[in-house]
Amino acid sequence: MKKEDYSEKLLNQWKKDEKAFFEGWDFSYIKRRMIEPKPPWNYLKIAKKLIRKSKAVLDMATGGGEVFSEILSTHKPKKIIAIEGYKPNVSVARKNLRKFGAITIYASETKKLQFKDGEFDLVLNRHGGLNQESIKEIYRILCPGGILLTQQVGGGNLKDLRKEFHVKPKWPENNLENRRKFCINAGFKILNSKKWKGKFKFKDVGAIVYFLKAIPWAVDGFSVNTHSDYLKKLQKNRNKNKKLEFDMARFMILAKKEEK
Repeated sequence: MKKEDYSEKLLNQWKKDEKAFFEGWDFSYIKRRMIEPKPPWNYLKIAKKLIRKSKAVLDMATGGGEVFSEILSTHKPKKIIAIEGYKPNVSVARKNLRKFGAITIYASETKKLQFKDGEFDLVLNRHGGLNQESIKEIYRILCPGGILLTQQVGGGNLKDLRKEFHVKPKWPENNLENRRKFCINAGFKILNSKKWKGKFKFKDVGAIVYFLKAIPWAVDGFSVNTHSDYLKKLQKNRNKNKKLEFDMARFMILAKKEEK
């Protein structure tokens, strides 16, 4: 096969991957083409244990509601609310969460929340934005004794993949130390906190294409047409048996609003 034919075949495959269907937070299209290791703690297990004692729960940045649905499958509190700030996900989340009696609201998790003081006894935040102001808002809407559980994507996550596209990390300050400090300053008692690093593995460049289209904030304006040179460089590395492995960073915080 001629070199140019080989390149054309790859480009066509990448464009096919780029246009492949993606909804909510479902990466099943590349399930067999990537390996995403899990942190040593089990977010789902912790959340399921917490929700059994909950009467009013808020899930922040619920995505398509896939993870929250699994948590709710073990127990349905009297009040269930989810918020999602990425509009394409909202209708997906409503469809997935409706059967649990949940209300899904289109709202940013990093801005002032529309809820009353002390309205919830449990707030969940898996991979949603978490800054100083939003932590204060979470503290406000939790009742005394209320719990915050968050698992966060660390600021250094995929920094080496971004570097391949000449892009710097957007939220380098999102780390355990900073978020712990914000929680303590807001009035929370830290019950548990951990951080972890791993390696996200892709089996082919096309899987990276699909991944970057699914999370458009990773590489702004990404497309096969505009970033083909970077993709070809990754492919050359792959042809030399260089692994497509990139840094993962996660941390978790379990915090309590102490009773007065």
